[in-house]
Amino acid sequence: MDLSEYAALLRKRWRSMLAILAATLLAAVLATVLLTPRYSASTLMFFAVPGGESVAELAQGSAFTEQQMGSFVQAARSALVLDRVAGDLGLPMEGRDLARSIDVRPVEKTTVLEIRAADPDPHRATDIANAVAAELATATAELTPARADGTQSVVATVLTPAYVPASPSSPNLLVNLTLGAVLGLLLALAFAVVRQVADTKVRDQRDLASVTDSTAVIGTVPLEPGGDRRPVFMREHRSGRRAEAIRRLRVNLRFVHRGGEPRTIVLTSSVPGEGKTTTAINLALSFADAGSRVILVDADLRRPCVAEYLGLEGAVGLTTALIGAAEISDVVQPWQGSSLDVLPSGEIPPNPSELLGSVEMSMLLAGLAETYDVVVLDSPPLLAVADATLLSRLTSGTVLLAGADRVHKAQVRQALESLAMVDARVLGVVLNKVSRRRDEGYYGYPPSSPASGRSGVRQGRHPVDSATRGR
Repeated sequence: MDLSEYAALLRKRWRSMLAILAATLLAAVLATVLLTPRYSASTLMFFAVPGGESVAELAQGSAFTEQQMGSFVQAARSALVLDRVAGDLGLPMEGRDLARSIDVRPVEKTTVLEIRAADPDPHRATDIANAVAAELATATAELTPARADGTQSVVATVLTPAYVPASPSSPNLLVNLTLGAVLGLLLALAFAVVRQVADTKVRDQRDLASVTDSTAVIGTVPLEPGGDRRPVFMREHRSGRRAEAIRRLRVNLRFVHRGGEPRTIVLTSSVPGEGKTTTAINLALSFADAGSRVILVDADLRRPCVAEYLGLEGAVGLTTALIGAAEISDVVQPWQGSSLDVLPSGEIPPNPSELLGSVEMSMLLAGLAETYDVVVLDSPPLLAVADATLLSRLTSGTVLLAGADRVHKAQVRQALESLAMVDARVLGVVLNKVSRRRDEGYYGYPPSSPASGRSGVRQGRHPVDSATRGR
């Protein structure tokens, strides 16, 4: 992952990462509050070889003592010393247990030894440190060989006795918070990376682009609260974020189609629930608002919704015309006096794929393309049935909808592969239902903008060409 990918990861997962960091910091605070305070008391001991009449003898004695400092550390932690300390202070423990509360270390490049004792009782910590120093001095005299004149070869002296500490040494809030912050950041980053690797759904445009290869992402349509209850937002909220996204999509389609505005467009998705029908309706309205003569065809003969969303009669329509039970001009319905006509699905047939792949369907689309500037088809999901694949071969191009947080990356890839297998022209992929926090590319009109009042709708219904009626 490069820096831009990490930045995108932080933008995507910052809430969960912040929650993990806050949890570790809270744990650090709770640990500081709940742990029993411990007090530390320390004393310093000096070890030296007495005597020495020259500088060389003094240096030799000092070097010898420095070499023996490791032995003195071990002696301070031995049972010989600590059992005596426990007995002298009347502690309810043995020397090996007391060793867990003792820290002994030499001061670097000196013959000074620091003895530190920790205990919940500050007075007892002080007594333990001083007692260890005293017993270590005695043990040193016992363990080191005496000289011929009876004097000690090594003398241990207490330089600084231990004093009663005024405040506990642990737990330390600042240290715990620092450790908690470092641990929290590491855990948060690890969590985000693991989630990113394990997350197979399309969440944003970057995810979508990673599986579309050479197919362009030509639009993103944001998700709005309660949007599913307002499918015709190009009429109800013309200045809204979704309406502006559809207008941008309409413009982009003109650029990706080298011959200008595509005449027949299939809108489909990989799986159900990605918003293809709503997008098809509003894209058709956007073309109509721009002054084009548009017909919206409900070619989803499995679960048709166009007539229901637009408040039209759906009992007759595409299937009625395809089986020859009615003329196409008799089943096309105008919508609210606009330049948008609608061809509902009609009754659900037992053989949708056969009808959509028939010669009659090809002739019907050719006739509609001669009569209308733009023909928009809503079709079933690609991975569910073969209907959309059949339609893609009969039209100028296909637009694949990808529902954010709904479809998996593998499903988008599989849908594109199914279109490539039939040499369908894919105009582009649209990321739909993008949450507000991920919709970074929005440039909308404020409610007071003239855009909120413009419609570009041409009144009156456009008659269907006679060539279309003859199929």
